[in-house]
Amino acid sequence: MSTPSDYKIAIVGLGYVGLPLAVEFSKRHPVVGFDINSHRISALREGRDTTLEVSDAELIEATGLCFSADIGDLADCNIYIATVPTPIDVYKRPDLTPLIKASETIGSVLKKGDVVIYESTVYPGATEEECVPVLERCSGLKFNVDFFAGYSPERINPGDKNHRVTDIRKVTSGSTPEIADMVDALYCEIITAGTHKASSIRVAEAAKVIENTQRDVNIALINELSIIFNMMGIDTEEVLLAAGTKWNFLPFRPGLVGGHCIGVDPFYLTHKAAAIGYHPEIILAGRRLNDSMGAHVVSQLIKAMTRRGVHIPGSRVLMMGLTFKENCPDLRNTKVAGIVAELKDYGVVVDVYDPWVSKEEAWREHGLTPVDELQKGIYDAVVVAVAHKQFTEMGAPALRALGKDVHVLYDLKYVMPADASDLRL
Repeated sequence: MSTPSDYKIAIVGLGYVGLPLAVEFSKRHPVVGFDINSHRISALREGRDTTLEVSDAELIEATGLCFSADIGDLADCNIYIATVPTPIDVYKRPDLTPLIKASETIGSVLKKGDVVIYESTVYPGATEEECVPVLERCSGLKFNVDFFAGYSPERINPGDKNHRVTDIRKVTSGSTPEIADMVDALYCEIITAGTHKASSIRVAEAAKVIENTQRDVNIALINELSIIFNMMGIDTEEVLLAAGTKWNFLPFRPGLVGGHCIGVDPFYLTHKAAAIGYHPEIILAGRRLNDSMGAHVVSQLIKAMTRRGVHIPGSRVLMMGLTFKENCPDLRNTKVAGIVAELKDYGVVVDVYDPWVSKEEAWREHGLTPVDELQKGIYDAVVVAVAHKQFTEMGAPALRALGKDVHVLYDLKYVMPADASDLRL
């Protein structure tokens, strides 16, 4: 195993997780940023990050970092960090394909003494049960004899400029006590918030997957409460503000649960639970409820429009926001796309406006082409689906101006006072 002065790090996967990590490590060690997407590599070489997680200036200043789509450029590295997506398939089962492919890539260049660290969210046991055998098969080397592994789950929060990779405490682990110390020391070089060294890779994997599972279940509870309060004619936000006056009340809010973490990670845990003979109930109930919120939103909106005398087929609705969360261009697993699709089933004409997204990516991912600019006075309903800063700064009068004389303004994200909109979750 190399000493810190000899480390040459490969970051495999340059998305929301990998790129910020590569930039930070390049301040201390030579780093090769590897991605199979040649267009992504070209953009990064030109100093452009389409995820907006790293500024152009930061890319220019990262002189210790080179970008490549050529596997041969990984051969001289001795630490490999895999930061690839771990999605689910159409049956909501874990799809480890990107992780296996990344392991095959790393395994093809792996040498004696090298260390492979995984950051992708997985179920407990996946690193040693799924990834390590691939590394052994592709390299011909023996685990914990010729090469070693670590796991340090990502904690990136896309679009959050106050909590960046260095500011969030990092969980670390290794396949032997010595490697655990080495991995922890490596991350301590860049993580100013500090680290927490777990006793095993499986503990670190479990810690990551329950972070988002816990949030998912809590949001599901609040979503269910919002449905109940709506039926009772009670404003959910008022209830939550009143309850929040107690010091230990958790400040969750109702909403759509999409993205690559909260809406996906619980299925990794439930998959593993089922494999060992336990059928999870609370976790899956939370997932079902959160996945049903898009249909609930459409139902509320259609009823409100009908009460206003709007003829639903042929009516026009403006969906403000397409990304899965505010102030970032990430379209992965956005629940807004499902709302648009269901409204179209009613014969509604839906325009989507989102200044954060690439029109090409919106079409590629969801078959949607966002409009270029807002038009006043033409919509039967306006839905604020994402709390982008541009929308919160507009204010209720400007949002109202987008609608016809008779229209419905639905504030999904609580961006305006309760009395300023017609509907809230």
